[in-house]
Formats: sequence, C-alpha cells, structure tokens
Amino acid sequence: MSGYRLFGAETSPYSIKVRAFLRYKNARFDWIARSKDTEAEFKNYASVPTVPMLLSPDGSANQDSTDIIATLEADHPTPSAVPDDPACAAIALIFEDYADEWLNKCMFYQRWSRSPDREAAALRVLSQLNGGRLPKKKKEAQDKIVERMSQQLPSVGASDTNASVLTASFRRFAELLDIHLSKNLYLFGGRPSAADFALAGQFHQLLADPTSAEYLSDRAPFVAAWSMFMDAPKAGAPFKPLSELSETLLPIMRDEIAKTYLPWAAKNSESASKRRKKVSIDLEDGTFEQPTQRYAGKSFKAVKKALTKLSAAEGLEAFLDASGAKPYL
Repeated sequence: MSGYRLFGAETSPYSIKVRAFLRYKNARFDWIARSKDTEAEFKNYASVPTVPMLLSPDGSANQDSTDIIATLEADHPTPSAVPDDPACAAIALIFEDYADEWLNKCMFYQRWSRSPDREAAALRVLSQLNGGRLPKKKKEAQDKIVERMSQQLPSVGASDTNASVLTASFRRFAELLDIHLSKNLYLFGGRPSAADFALAGQFHQLLADPTSAEYLSDRAPFVAAWSMFMDAPKAGAPFKPLSELSETLLPIMRDEIAKTYLPWAAKNSESASKRRKKVSIDLEDGTFEQPTQRYAGKSFKAVKKALTKLSAAEGLEAFLDASGAKPYL
C-alpha cells in the first residue's frame, strides 16, 4: 500500500472531516465510497460498522475521527493544524468535541426529523449504497431508510422532545460563528485547526439538507462559504493569539457552548461513570433527555485531561472563567 485509503461516505460528517484533513496535509490517499461494491473489503478491516475508516500505509485501520486527526498531525506536522497559542490549542479541543458530540445531534435532528429533508437524505444514502445508482424500487427502499433512521433519533438525543433545545442551539451557534468568520478566515486565524475540520464536517451535512441549508444561506453566509472552502482548505496566514480572537470567539463559548454542550457533557460523563441508563438536564431552551452516551463520556474525560496539561496557558483561565465554561472543566 503506497498511500492511505479512506473508506467514507458523503453523508457522514466524520468522513468529510477526515477527508478534508488529509487534503490539507497533502497526504496521498484514495477515497473509497462505502457501498455494496466495497462492503466486503470494508468488513475485512472494520471493528465497528461505521465510517470513516482510514487504512494507513502499514495496513493498520483506525475508525475514530479524532484519533485519526491526532495521529495524522503527529505523522504530518506541516502544515500545522495546532494553534501556536497554547490557550487557543486548548479551546480548539473543546470546539472539536462540541462538533463531534453536540452539533452532530443538531445535524441529525435537522436531517431525519421531518420532510422534505429526511426523504432527500434517504435518496442520497440509497445512491451511495448502490455505487451512485438508484434501484428500480427506490421509493420502497427510501421509505425503509427514513423509517430506520427516524427510529434512531431517540438514541442519539435527537428526538422531538429535544427539538427546542437542538434547534435553538444550531441556530445560535451558526449565527455566532458567522460573526467570528466574518473577521477571520478560520476559527483561530489564518489556518485551520482540528476544530475547523470537525465543525465543517457537520455544516457540510447541514448545507446538504434543504431546510438547514436555506437557514444558513440566509442567516450565516460566512459559515456557508467557509464550510465549502473547508472541503480542501489551505493555510492562508499564521494562527492568531487568543488576544486577537476573543472579541468574537468568547461569545460563541459563553452564549452557546457553555450553555448547552458543556453542561450536557459533564452530566453525561457523570451518568456514564455511575452506569446510569439515562441522562436528563435542564438547559435554557428546555429539558434535554437521552440515553447515556458512554463514548461521549469517555471523549469528554479525554478533553478534560488534555486541558489539565494546558491549564497554565496565558489567558486560558480568564477566557474559560469569563465564558462560564470553567465549572464544567
């Protein structure tokens, strides 16, 4: 094997996250769209039935997008995706986990909770599974996909009972991020971080769905443009220090992340450690309930551990304190 092989799907935000990162690193790779034609090879290496799966030149397989990016960063340090300012590097860890574990819920709800988004998404999934072709009995197959994905909504916290929280969260984050991106090429200045790739992967999906795409085009045009640019980003300038970013970065943390994701992540992590089946928390936009997510709990613990090593970074404590994030971290 001379390069990487990435098994993924256009409908998977985590696949888009890893693909864009490989492009940014100028790494040689083949994109293998997961379909009936590639399923046998996928199963030969996969330990879980989800994409992405990155096969390295040495033949090893990795299916965790965060770990894939961290490993690629270590193996291909140039161009860097780690902010020079340690405080920004710490904040990037929080934003990446927000994208993977919270914004994904918003995306999942936007896509699979209603028409016409779920029917359009089901057709894209159906086309992907059939190697770009639609079967003759596409309506029957489409309906089955919609039914199956709709049944999964409660398990990921994207049920109708959480609709007010997820909808408000998605819109608030998009509009706050739009203000920030109107002044910055990327989240932390002139080049993308791992957080940019994680967030853009989710927005890539939101822009593929009619309802959320219309909202973003109207209310967050800079986010929409940035998401498309992030498909194959380039380093345009150096990273900026936190002091030059706080004006528009702090409101994102204060008014959204510290009010939704962090309280939920802390409560979910506690629930996982105590082996509780469900987690429920009262947030500003309503009560949020779902089955405990053990992987998310593990991920949040990893973020907190990494932040401990960066806790002395200049400006970090003041930023987390001002945003209201400190009690959760």
